[in-house]
Amino acid sequence: MPFVRTPRLAGALLSALALALAATGCGSGTGSGTAAATAPKDAAADRVEPLAATLEPRLPAVVRSADGHRVSVASTDRIVPLTGSLSEIVFTLGLGKQVVARDITATFEQAKSLPVVTRAHDVSAESVLSLKPTLVLADTTTGPAEAIDQIRDAGIPLVVVAPAKGLGDVDRRIDTVAAALGMKASGDALKRRTDERIAAVRKSVPATQANGEKPRVAFLYLRGSASVYLLGGRESGASSLLEAAGAIDAGKESGLTKDFTPITSEALAKAAPDAILVMSKGLDSVGGIDGLVKIPGVAETPAGMDRRVVAIDDGVLLNYGPRTDQVLKSLVEQLYGEKK
Repeated sequence: MPFVRTPRLAGALLSALALALAATGCGSGTGSGTAAATAPKDAAADRVEPLAATLEPRLPAVVRSADGHRVSVASTDRIVPLTGSLSEIVFTLGLGKQVVARDITATFEQAKSLPVVTRAHDVSAESVLSLKPTLVLADTTTGPAEAIDQIRDAGIPLVVVAPAKGLGDVDRRIDTVAAALGMKASGDALKRRTDERIAAVRKSVPATQANGEKPRVAFLYLRGSASVYLLGGRESGASSLLEAAGAIDAGKESGLTKDFTPITSEALAKAAPDAILVMSKGLDSVGGIDGLVKIPGVAETPAGMDRRVVAIDDGVLLNYGPRTDQVLKSLVEQLYGEKK
């Protein structure tokens, strides 16, 4: 039935993700669940879709890095993107064959066979330099700073991209990466395609609910084996997606001004979510929905009582890039679709 409300850190996220990955290796569980327990899976779900036409880079390219450096790029023959979201943009622009390494968060199919040069967001400068890159892409969350300095001191062009915080950052991120690759025209084409697809999904959002209210959705960051249980607030990175899906960010609306706060029964009661948004591996790590409702306070929320959970793949949820339309589509379908 349609969704009806029942009557009764990005910085902190990255830190939590780094802790969880180091402690658990993104461990998984085996619990069972109902009502959108996992995101829909299909053949294209874990693949990027390159542009139909790939243009040759126009080099050299000179760009301003987000950390203030002026960077000249003479070759894109050997590219090392140090986040999964940056890898996604490079592959979608058509230069996947020139990518020689990946960050641990680049989980899509075309990148899986590449050597990993980071763990969480800790870069191994030695691993990067051993691959003789002609361009390294990072963002301001990539570290440690010593590794970034070491790569730059070796004479490798390194472009830092400001991180994404919402849907409004999608075009900027594509622009920056395309400029560094000398592919402005391709970047413009990718922005058009991405914007059109996101707009199409937004049109599918129900205009009104059966009771006239918007669903309240809480974003929870979970890593069970590391005992990491966080409730997203205004700066979690999820607000933009939730609002585009016609929902209310329950953590933000309840007054949480930071990115994440430890889950407590009191905080969940104040947020009173009708649905809970989680990353798929996070849900697995607590034993599925059966384990999720055992976290203190969850079972007493409307979402816990209804077992209403929306799960999106970790590798794409907060990327805000070329596959964000798929993320939004999955969110809308799970939030408003039929209960199983």
